[in-house]
Amino acid sequence: MTRVKFCGLSGLCDIDFANELRPEYIGFVFYAKSRRYVSPEQAEIFRENLAREILSVGVFVDEDLKIVAALANSGVIDMIQLHGCEDCEYILRLRELTGAKIIQAFKIRSSSDIFAANCSIADYVLLDAGTGTGRKFDWELVSGIRREYFLAGGLNPENISDAVRDLNPFAVDVSSGIESNGAKDFAKMREFISKVRCENE
Repeated sequence: MTRVKFCGLSGLCDIDFANELRPEYIGFVFYAKSRRYVSPEQAEIFRENLAREILSVGVFVDEDLKIVAALANSGVIDMIQLHGCEDCEYILRLRELTGAKIIQAFKIRSSSDIFAANCSIADYVLLDAGTGTGRKFDWELVSGIRREYFLAGGLNPENISDAVRDLNPFAVDVSSGIESNGAKDFAKMREFISKVRCENE
């Protein structure tokens, strides 16, 4: 079964959308340079309003370890997603501070990037074309992956059925593909998750 992660939720209306559609995961972006950035204080409010069975993932880019661990240990986020240059040492040190599961993102351009993802010590890896670029990478490279992964990059309601059917990822991660004019679009979110669930049947 392929799971769904709606990433970049940044308002209470987005939380309402998620509560109705029930993805397995949602993402809060804690990277200040992102237009989808939310503060820890905002994320705490969002988490309080989010259905408990939906896991919240914090997205970080080379953030201070103690800040990441504090958000996880406080319950604001259930999982950690690393999108910067975090290495094995960073992940090991993070595990000393929190028991939260860790997703490490990889920008996929060649088979060497797939090799690096296979070698990651994180609990899961995320295969992406970039950091929130909305572009798709060469899916033929995915044949080399040997572990459970989140598929990201350029996913939208038009191509998600093919992605799930052809690649069978552990989870799919979408942000810009479910937006209109820079805001989450409930109709696109519903169509996206409906198509994933149809392929899961």
